[in-house]
Amino acid sequence: MVQAIPARDISLYELEEKFGLQLATDTNFFTEWTENLPTLTDGEQQAIARVKSNYLNLNNHRLMSEEAVKMVVLSPLLDLAGFYQPPFEIETETSVQISAEDETVIVKGNIDVLVIQKRFWVLVIESKSSKFDVMTALPQALAYMLDRPNPAKATFGLLINGREFVFIKLIQQEHPWYARSYALSIERDSELHQVLSILKRLGELIVKIIRH
Repeated sequence: MVQAIPARDISLYELEEKFGLQLATDTNFFTEWTENLPTLTDGEQQAIARVKSNYLNLNNHRLMSEEAVKMVVLSPLLDLAGFYQPPFEIETETSVQISAEDETVIVKGNIDVLVIQKRFWVLVIESKSSKFDVMTALPQALAYMLDRPNPAKATFGLLINGREFVFIKLIQQEHPWYARSYALSIERDSELHQVLSILKRLGELIVKIIRH
């Protein structure tokens, strides 16, 4: 009998058991979030300060919903990172379905925001309300990333609840392997700058791949 599981209810344990997902412990596996990050311009720094001010002001009055997080924090970041311009495209609420090898489990769900270049998934974004721990979105995002159309190439993910940001990298080798950044906080000095620098770095890497 086939068991259907909503992606929002999947656990890391189930992904490991049913889909062979493994955590990479090699520190060189995911250096894209720490190395060769571009320096932000004065204009970008001012824009980031505005995003932070908007978040702190609005969240101080009422915890932000998932939709508010997308509008106030995520959308400006994607714009500043260049993901609204060629060669990138944005899709929302993209349907995803993955099946275990023995086909006893099917996981279904919708990706909140997907940045793509042709059929190459650049960035899978899963957002939550600011009242939730950002890490609650990790299994859900990984489930979506397992369904990518180019399994031999690295796919990146971003978890966001407005206050915190976690980046993920997943690539298929003998098994699907993943690693994640630690949680970067909008409330700590310079970490929102780092979030934008990482997004710009990922965009640069994809453009470089396209050109070669």
